[in-house]
Amino acid sequence: MSLSLVLIFGISIFALGFAVFLIKDVMKRDTGTPKMQEISNAIKEGAEAFLRRQNKTILYLAVATTALVYLLYTFQKPELAFWAALSFILGALSSVASGYIGMWISIRANIRTASEAMKSLNGALQTALRAGAVSGLFIVAMSLLGVVSLFYIVLTFSGHPVEKIPFFIAGYGFGASFVALFAQLGGGIYTKAADVGADLVGKVEAGIPEDDPRNPAVIADLVGDNVGDCAGRGADLFESTAAENIGAMILAAMLFKSNSAVFGDNPATLLLIILFPLLARAFGLIASIVGIMSVKAKETEDPMNALNRGYYLTSFLAMIGFGVASYWIFGTGAAAANAPTAWWHFFICGTIGLIASVLFLWITQYYTEYKYGPVQSIAEAAKTGPATTIISGVAVGFECVAMPSIVIAIAIFTSYTLGNTIVGMHDAGFFGTAVATMGMLGPAAYVLAMDTFGPITDNAGGIVEMSQQPEEIRVKTDRLDAVGNTTKALTKGYAVGSAALAAFLLYQAFIVEIKEYGGTLDGVNITKPAVFIGALMGAMMVFLFSAWAIKAVGRSAQAIIQNVRDQFREHPGILLGTEKPDYAQAVDLVTKSALREMVKPGLLVVVMPVLVGVIFKYLYKLGYSDASGAEVVAAMLLVGTIVGVITALFLNNSGGAWDNAKKFIELEPKDLAANTGKGSEKHKAGVVGDTVGDPFKDTAGPSLHVLIKLLSTITLVLAPLFI
Repeated sequence: MSLSLVLIFGISIFALGFAVFLIKDVMKRDTGTPKMQEISNAIKEGAEAFLRRQNKTILYLAVATTALVYLLYTFQKPELAFWAALSFILGALSSVASGYIGMWISIRANIRTASEAMKSLNGALQTALRAGAVSGLFIVAMSLLGVVSLFYIVLTFSGHPVEKIPFFIAGYGFGASFVALFAQLGGGIYTKAADVGADLVGKVEAGIPEDDPRNPAVIADLVGDNVGDCAGRGADLFESTAAENIGAMILAAMLFKSNSAVFGDNPATLLLIILFPLLARAFGLIASIVGIMSVKAKETEDPMNALNRGYYLTSFLAMIGFGVASYWIFGTGAAAANAPTAWWHFFICGTIGLIASVLFLWITQYYTEYKYGPVQSIAEAAKTGPATTIISGVAVGFECVAMPSIVIAIAIFTSYTLGNTIVGMHDAGFFGTAVATMGMLGPAAYVLAMDTFGPITDNAGGIVEMSQQPEEIRVKTDRLDAVGNTTKALTKGYAVGSAALAAFLLYQAFIVEIKEYGGTLDGVNITKPAVFIGALMGAMMVFLFSAWAIKAVGRSAQAIIQNVRDQFREHPGILLGTEKPDYAQAVDLVTKSALREMVKPGLLVVVMPVLVGVIFKYLYKLGYSDASGAEVVAAMLLVGTIVGVITALFLNNSGGAWDNAKKFIELEPKDLAANTGKGSEKHKAGVVGDTVGDPFKDTAGPSLHVLIKLLSTITLVLAPLFI
């Protein structure tokens, strides 16, 4: 076994071991008062019950899809059938496990964070972040370990050349994306249906505070933070890293094939180049561990500053690790002699991706944090009611797509140009863009830790509120909760940015794969009617998917709203505080509704590209189409990706801006005569805006991240069907 393989295996296992160390560190912390434990246990039971039902549904769909993949390959490429099916089911199972780990630690860390807040802000901050790091490290390390293990197994037992192996394991990314879509959809529908129901009936109609124990939907709302933001996002980021790793390995194999004069014909060199993406990711894991353990905050400090310091340290160390990997692979041996500038060109490409990730976080922060103008403009618009609140939020959402699009464009252009200008190397531009994507995902484990930090601190605040702890404790958890809202928004920006670069990488891998299987596809000619139709179908699918996802939240929310109203009407003692609401009834109701509603939009994304590709394949064979099925699917993939990225940015940032505009109003001094603070008409308008934004930022938007990559992975895996 080569040194690079040993190193990748070793770092992955070390990261998993370190995650276990963090679990022990978090679990030994105090669990608070009996009342806090009662609330935490209710959240835990609800979250685990939902995820059991959801995973059962997803696994049924995954097994059926595995069988379908096997049958389709049996007719088209029988030598790939077994490996494609095995890769798919392993990717699906790994994605399920990743999502479960994120939720498992979150529902146990919430009460420990709340209890630590009774002692110090720093203790609560470190508890939440280290629990989040368990999720981040497990997801990135399992993705890395899964890809390298599958690569090694296929290499050892398939008997095929090493450059063919990445094509054999492409199903791993497809399986991960398949599960991630349903996990993000189901969790997103659940969390926002519960949130909308709790807010509209509790805060607007009944006039009771957020997380008030009298609200029957409040436990369902807190459960939703875990199943949507932890389990769903965990599966989302798992499939991002898995699919990007495999796509980059495919382009690495093509780079070697196109530059035999540079690399020679040494199989060890080929293996090293194919493993470059995995090696760079492994060094990113080490950087994330150091960054996570460095985070510490003073009692009077804004916790966001401490998290930012950790992120910048992680990014800096990831950049150094990337430089080491680049020099090791391309700065020594034959590559150094024949293309001496290659290593630092690729190092700069990775740095460009890393800088792009930082810029995405800054841009997202500007448009979603209440310190800045866009959110404050929405809060100002709330003075004149819900209508102007909605108008202002929509305008902010449309505006916010400009800067990220420019960042993506610059990152792709500069990394492509750097790859193409390597002296002595040919056709390295597309691999340069792949390297930029690898750089962007370098600090992924730390970013995931910040993401899971959000729902943990949100739950901690809910536990403190419901258990009626002293005001000074609530102030601490409110500070952490506000930071958690920001980190969740930042992670969505990071996720959609990485999705954009990864989708471009996977699009190029699709073109390469078509050629590998004997097809001809040098590009996409949009002037052909069939190709234009494919592009149109890709754009349409994004909007139809978003509509179905948002409507699913609306229908599920209607059920929970009616349940809360019925409980208030039939049991007047609930609002008086003399009778306990039926939390379990609300949890069960929204669980059934969310699982039922997730199937239709999920199947749309899986079925539509296959239908379009196969239909136009046969129309082309019969002479009725001017473009092959592969070219039509490529157009659908390209335009669907572009529209999906733009729409996800709009949905994520407008939703986040509405949410923080409401929080900005809540921070104002309460003065009903002046129309400021909680309970004012301005506040009620802010709540309406937040409610409209909920399915945008937590259901449709995050699900579009997965849609973008699922489109890429499904076309990559099923490419032989379209030829």
